[in-house]
Amino acid sequence: MSATQQERSAEPVTLVVLGASGDLFARLLMPGLADLLAEQPERRIKLVGSGRSERSDEQWRAAVGEAIDEEARSREAEAYLLDRTEYVQADPTDKEQLEQLIGRAEGRLVLYFALPPAVTIAVCERLHELDLPEGLKIVAEKPFGTDADSARELNAALHTLVGEEDVHRVDHFLGMSSTLDLLGLRLSNRVFSQVWSNAHVERVDVVFDETLGLEGRAGFYDGTGALVDMIQSHLLQVLALVAMEPPARIDDLDLRDQIAHVLRSTSIWDDDPVGSSRRGRYTAGTVGDRELPSYVDEEDVDPSLETETYAEITCQVATERWAGVPFRLRSGKALAQNRRELRLTFRPPAHVPPGLDGPALPEVMVIDLKTGDLHLQLSTNASGDPFRLERSTLAAEVGSARMSPYGEVLRAALDGDARLSVRGDVAVRCWEIIAPVQRAWADGEVPLLDYPAGSEGPED
Repeated sequence: MSATQQERSAEPVTLVVLGASGDLFARLLMPGLADLLAEQPERRIKLVGSGRSERSDEQWRAAVGEAIDEEARSREAEAYLLDRTEYVQADPTDKEQLEQLIGRAEGRLVLYFALPPAVTIAVCERLHELDLPEGLKIVAEKPFGTDADSARELNAALHTLVGEEDVHRVDHFLGMSSTLDLLGLRLSNRVFSQVWSNAHVERVDVVFDETLGLEGRAGFYDGTGALVDMIQSHLLQVLALVAMEPPARIDDLDLRDQIAHVLRSTSIWDDDPVGSSRRGRYTAGTVGDRELPSYVDEEDVDPSLETETYAEITCQVATERWAGVPFRLRSGKALAQNRRELRLTFRPPAHVPPGLDGPALPEVMVIDLKTGDLHLQLSTNASGDPFRLERSTLAAEVGSARMSPYGEVLRAALDGDARLSVRGDVAVRCWEIIAPVQRAWADGEVPLLDYPAGSEGPED
């Protein structure tokens, strides 16, 4: 950390979380904040949670304590938080209540919107009527709108309060160490930088399969589905880091410019949303030692919505570097294994001399999106027979992350580091990319396939 960053991190900050009674606060945001304080104990953060529901100070502090992940628990971080936190029952769309809430800030104010997009827009309209403090930062949780038009409307509402440089749109995939490792792998290694193009890469797969089912989250997930929840935001960001041109500098301007450029060049393969997408929904089955019911039988699920729990799209990137290379993005729930990986399959060798027995399989590079570990699968001489080919794997372990992804994105938001923030035009573009698929699915042009929980997903 530079001297300037140290000075900024030691400044008093008040983090006001609107929508603090929701699931995201306890499940992701609070453990991330605890991670940040454990890693950087010099930070001076006051936490103010706000929601419509009523809570006493004792109930709030108990909720904050329970929300800190046991494995990441730091006595110092927990004590610090509990000593400097309070809960305020308030309607964020009420001007007077919102003004009183902001008045509790000490030092710089960071407003965290853990609210649906329509509510966020309404809050922005009330905030626009208030005298806001200088140095205000806004953090917005996904989804960034519900389609391209609503994302533009949300951007416009946020920009009435602060400039784009002061808006931090959270995508925790950008805080994952494995995602950030792509920058070092691509840009600082001659071996990989030379083969990172369509001249050598045959196809790219970004996979995020989960063994978990709905897990009681129907209120959020039903009506959202895998396409919007995972592909529209997270996996398109991974695609962008894989396919972008090398930036001149790893700063918020150049890095995000390259991400925006490559996503403007990205669209559905052959402009065919029917032939280039699949969707599915899990039925009853066994995942490991757990029996899962059919998705439609899960509590609070509305079967008529036909929400998919598995989504797959194939994209094309219309640049000289990637023309002709399919990028397949897939994510699903209640599948046989947790498979979270970026996979680059290289083109077969142009010529294998006769006399080497066995197929010369293409090289495959696999990056684990959870650990960052790298596996390179190669054809090599078999042990005991130098003229027969076999498959070998070279493995590289990557150092563990210093913080959880939410800890990283919170650090970036509090420090004004926009490198880990989704830019406004990128948020809109991600909706535009999936829009043809959404229309084809809504019109019933792509069947909703069943797959048993614990299987590999829908069959072709």
